[in-house]
Amino acid sequence: MTTIENIESRRSVKHFDPAHVMPEEDLAELIRLTKLAPSSFNMQNYRLVVIRDKARQKEIRAAAWDQAHVEEASALFIMCADLNAHMEDPSIYWGHAPQPVQDILGPMLKPFYEGKDQLIRDEGIRSSALAGMTLMLAAHDMGYDSCPMIGFDGDAVAKIINLPADHVLSFMIPVGKETKPAWDRGPRLPDSKVVIHEQFPA
Repeated sequence: MTTIENIESRRSVKHFDPAHVMPEEDLAELIRLTKLAPSSFNMQNYRLVVIRDKARQKEIRAAAWDQAHVEEASALFIMCADLNAHMEDPSIYWGHAPQPVQDILGPMLKPFYEGKDQLIRDEGIRSSALAGMTLMLAAHDMGYDSCPMIGFDGDAVAKIINLPADHVLSFMIPVGKETKPAWDRGPRLPDSKVVIHEQFPA
């Protein structure tokens, strides 16, 4: 499957085979591919909470308006982000780079984010979104289906997964084997509505 074919054929599926068990090697490969997603300063500040325990999936389903695909998925990924990733030793992210690159980026990391709570949160959402899209495209290429979702009680889910106070919850992605095709794709808005060349009109 080409990248274009993957993008064109990936759909948000809401009906999964509840009996399907994702092999460990598939889960490991899906995580490996997801971690190739880009992130600012290579911080990799996204966090993947992988839920495969059916009792916990059922508990999260109750916090997600009883949406069945939360429980029926082979694996439920909860996309989060570490809000303190910029405080780590920069060598964790850039130790592999040439020394001149380390000398530039290392000292920039903390000052770029420090004291900017909105930017830090935005960066967490951005990184988890990039990782989530990478995860969904990788899953589709591996023969799985997925569905990004925000339809859940964030506070309740955060409590279920024991989300640390210095993390932010972004969205969830059930992944599994489709048992019912997705709805027909809705029409895309025209370019005139979504594409702005150079700048917005005055």
